[in-house]
Amino acid sequence: MNPAILLPAASYTFATIQKVSGAGPPVPASDQLAAEEPLEIRIGYEVAGAREHRTLSVTMRTPGHDEELAAGFLLTEGIIHNKADLLGIIPCPDVQKEEEAGNVVRAELAAHVKVDFQAMERHFYTSSSCGVCGKTSIDAVRTASCPVLSAAGPHLSAATVHQLPEKLRAAQAGFEQTGGQHASALFSPEGELLLLREDVGRHNALDKVIGAALLAGWLPLHQHVLLVSGRVSFELVQKAAAAGIGVLAAVGAPSSLAIQAAESFGMTVLGFVRNERFNIYCHGWRLIA
Repeated sequence: MNPAILLPAASYTFATIQKVSGAGPPVPASDQLAAEEPLEIRIGYEVAGAREHRTLSVTMRTPGHDEELAAGFLLTEGIIHNKADLLGIIPCPDVQKEEEAGNVVRAELAAHVKVDFQAMERHFYTSSSCGVCGKTSIDAVRTASCPVLSAAGPHLSAATVHQLPEKLRAAQAGFEQTGGQHASALFSPEGELLLLREDVGRHNALDKVIGAALLAGWLPLHQHVLLVSGRVSFELVQKAAAAGIGVLAAVGAPSSLAIQAAESFGMTVLGFVRNERFNIYCHGWRLIA
């Protein structure tokens, strides 16, 4: 198996269940579950020559690749813009409670990074029911964190798109073991799987992919194709755009606001990519014969 898709041991757990088949009686069995635990993301930043620390966010995630998740979150929320903005990410050494151990990380920001906490409180979008109108949301994201997407590609064929779901599914170690994890994966325009991450939260899976790419020095991802295992929300479009991704494909459907945002950002969105079919929702010029 590609080391980029190895399943961290902490990402699943076991439960004793009763399995029912047909009209037979319940039978005791063991089942693997996708682990879900809170991750607290803290930041260290400089104010008047002194370092201060503050909790930025708590997200429910599957343990594993936590540093990548934090890095991707910081980038896609517009707090950092490149690898140079980040001094490092470490497991937090000063947690007070036993249950927090392993569930708190601290990102140390470079001295030149200025953190606008008021802007973050206004412009964080964490659910589909945030109550903010589409135009306001898109404009806020555009001004906060999204670079101009490349007009040079990537270009890919329909035949390549058809191959992506099978490659994604074959590499989903977490889903194979638990049936309970979303996946995000980066591909080359020729359909080569480059990086895959899984999580119980679809947005976390994408943040992990983007964080891994950021820490590896790959950004911006202008010549990469993103495939996600579920539907496409506004939040996923925003995160993909922040990383410079021009093609977002999904096994499921996009939302209306996701397509409005993608139209505005210049992003190609492909939906229902499965069974040798897919729909082109916007910017289909990146598809070639």
